Amino acid sequence: MEKLATNIELLFKKAKTFAEINLELIKLNAVDKVADVISSLLARLLVIMVVAMFLLFINITLGLYLGEVLGKDYLGFLAVSGIYLVLALLFHFRRDQVVKVPLTNVIIAKLLKTKIVDTNLKDN
Repeated sequence: MEKLATNIELLFKKAKTFAEINLELIKLNAVDKVADVISSLLARLLVIMVVAMFLLFINITLGLYLGEVLGKDYLGFLAVSGIYLVLALLFHFRRDQVVKVPLTNVIIAKLLKTKIVDTNLKDN
């Protein structure tokens, strides 16, 4: 009877250790996924910022050029602003298809991506 009690106690300790290890693994996987998503989004944000600066200077150039063609600088900038108004309206009415769905898909793909762990590490 004492052997059965010892075996049950040992089984309980192993189950408790197993549960603690699994909980720690879940926490580490969650941290890994969140870090992966955040780093990916920050990298994309950096690229977007550089492209935005490029577009800013291109738009200033376009506004000055159109102003020269139209005879008044403000008319050139007004034309560029009109182009952006049309683009803003298009994005507003298509925001789910253009922004929300692709961004959601990127985040889901990052969260569901599994890492390949090499268990055949060779000692050098």
